Amino acid sequence: MNMTKKKIYTRKRFLLPLILIVLLVALRVALPYIVKNYVNGVLADIPGYYGQVEDIDLSLITGAYTIHGLYLNKIDAGSQIPFLDFEKTNISLEWSALLKGRIVSEIEMIRPTLIYVFEDQQKEGGPDPDMDDWSEALTDLVPIDINKLEIHGGKMAFVQLSADPNIDLHLDKIELYATNLRNVVRQEDRLPSNLSVTAISVGGGQLELEGQMDLVKQIPDMDLALTLENADATALNDFTHHYAALDFDRGIFNLYSELVIADGYLQGSLKPILRDLKLIGKEDSFLETLWEGFVGFFKFILKNHKENTVATKVPLEGNLNEVKSKAWPAVINIFKNAWIEAFKGIVDHQIDFEQVLETAREKNSKDDSEKEKD
Repeated sequence: MNMTKKKIYTRKRFLLPLILIVLLVALRVALPYIVKNYVNGVLADIPGYYGQVEDIDLSLITGAYTIHGLYLNKIDAGSQIPFLDFEKTNISLEWSALLKGRIVSEIEMIRPTLIYVFEDQQKEGGPDPDMDDWSEALTDLVPIDINKLEIHGGKMAFVQLSADPNIDLHLDKIELYATNLRNVVRQEDRLPSNLSVTAISVGGGQLELEGQMDLVKQIPDMDLALTLENADATALNDFTHHYAALDFDRGIFNLYSELVIADGYLQGSLKPILRDLKLIGKEDSFLETLWEGFVGFFKFILKNHKENTVATKVPLEGNLNEVKSKAWPAVINIFKNAWIEAFKGIVDHQIDFEQVLETAREKNSKDDSEKEKD
């Protein structure tokens, strides 16, 4: 009897671990499909959109998973061009932050694409899609806060198919690095997160965006500087011909901008500089040639002949809900560039974050006082 009990005990001792191992293996095999179904369910629940993922790889040891072939598009889109198309997205724990006592994630996106087709996004009918719906849904796919984001080989584009010819404004080869997004590294700086972006614009221009941010706030603060240089102006002809009936025979387009947001208040500027510009194409119609000649006449008057540039500087300012550009300073700056001193091809860095923050607090205090009186 004792021998029988001993045999049963011995069998149970080996059988229970074996069952546990089999269950763990089965769970490991089934888990990618469970996660894939969950992700597809999240994408299917976004109002006005449909989407899915092709495959998901899991690594339980490193706490990472990879999403392959995620795409998202509007339900009633006519072009069938995916709005979002993420070839490969790696999501994992950020181990360096874990050593500091914070559990956060890092994301690496390989060749993600965002294409805004004007006709698809403006099309009426069906549920009314909202940017918050799909952006929050994608954020929900990451179970913990994102502290580091990298994008390699990305693309963004604005496409208008109804224009003749079609308009395609795009950024290719986007490289983005954003760190300390959740302020894991404690600093006294008001803007603890860093952002760095490079890309190739339409016309082969070199785009660079550098700045600091604070994304922990409900309305993020940021201090950004953007440079776009050496873009071929003729690559903009589809856009300028459609909206302004202008064609460039040649020219170089540059843009320099700075943007500061503090407590929901924005101050910034745009400084476009066109160099070595020539209008009027040989194949234009008589009316188009007449119009371009009229514009060319004013271009001749407003051009800085020493530097061969047409430029201005447009100031931007206001609450984020009602940002306004100032027309008269922009007009005055055209004459300033032409007749007084040519604008330099640099970001001026004339806007200080602390000053904008002080202005924002003064305006917010004034608004609060007026609300109390009302």
